[in-house]
Amino acid sequence: MIRIAVLGDIGSGKSHVAKLFGYPVFNADAEVAKLYKKSRRCYNKLRKALPKYIISFPIKKNELTKAIIYNQNNIKHITKIIHPEIRLRMNNFIKKNKNKKFVVLDIPLLMENKINKKNDILVFVEAKRRLINIRLKKRGNFNLKVVKRFKKIQLPAKVKKRKSNFVIKNNFKNNSVKKNVKKIIEKILLNA
Repeated sequence: MIRIAVLGDIGSGKSHVAKLFGYPVFNADAEVAKLYKKSRRCYNKLRKALPKYIISFPIKKNELTKAIIYNQNNIKHITKIIHPEIRLRMNNFIKKNKNKKFVVLDIPLLMENKINKKNDILVFVEAKRRLINIRLKKRGNFNLKVVKRFKKIQLPAKVKKRKSNFVIKNNFKNNSVKKNVKKIIEKILLNA
């Protein structure tokens, strides 16, 4: 099985590109949302770590947003609780899909949390800052302060781009991105 990890800046279109590969995708953000909605264990741990902010189950995003805005260190508390759960879910996803030719990992903090393996194929999604900002502002849960706090714990986009095997320029027009994804799959299969 070949692991393709999709990297990029917040709002660059990583999840969209990951889906275009047409293979099973592990979307860490979607898994985190499920944890907030369904995991009593995560709720209890977050409630204990952040009693001023985490008040009710299921966990509300605005409670976490307040915790992050009011104290930068709260991100560390949240990630310490959430990331082991996400890693466990990712490992289960990989076991479940072990017979597939490819799996795609859409994990924003993949490199920062040292989840990537040496032979992962890293695909960096690059987009113009202006286009990213337009997209982020359209999101219902967009909060610039939260985005800035998360950027502080992420490796710079330049570093991720430099370490990547492939770069896809995302102009948010589907055809060019689809063509690039297809070319990448062909190149990977040629070298496999």
